[in-house]
Amino acid sequence: MTDEKEFIAQLLNPKTQNTAFQKLVSDYQKPLYSHIRNIVLNHDDTDDVLQNTFVKVFQYLKNFKGESKLFSWMYRIATNEALTFLNQKAKLSGLSSEALQNKTIDNLKADVYFDGDEIQIKLQKAIVTLPEKQQLVFKMKYFQELKYEEIAEILGTSVGALKASYHHAVKKIEIYVTSN
Repeated sequence: MTDEKEFIAQLLNPKTQNTAFQKLVSDYQKPLYSHIRNIVLNHDDTDDVLQNTFVKVFQYLKNFKGESKLFSWMYRIATNEALTFLNQKAKLSGLSSEALQNKTIDNLKADVYFDGDEIQIKLQKAIVTLPEKQQLVFKMKYFQELKYEEIAEILGTSVGALKASYHHAVKKIEIYVTSN
């Protein structure tokens, strides 16, 4: 944790800020991209949200209290940015959030950055039917293989609640996949 505090001090110091921020981007770009992509599904949208996430991290780093890990704080920002992006995009297109996600899933086959198959698309369609929190918990646990403790820190909820959400999500996905 001392290393993290030192790193944050470098990020806040105008003399070391640029180098430290380049390291931050280098270290977290891939995992944050993956996390955001699991939420917004589209590559170009993911790039936009990722960029916004790093802007917010840079902008609000001075407010980071160190009550959680830097990783968790950044994931929380990325999650909020991705959800805000989806809600705004849905509103602009005049669609519900679920309808927008279904439309995005239908376009996944044409996305050169998507390497899944029909089963992956079916899984994505099943995930869209879940409530937002269950979607997030399922994606973070299943796709990113985060520990419940990490997810709890990111989403600001208890491990018990997350386990219940994940269990319910898995059951609903199983029902969807077997009946469609």
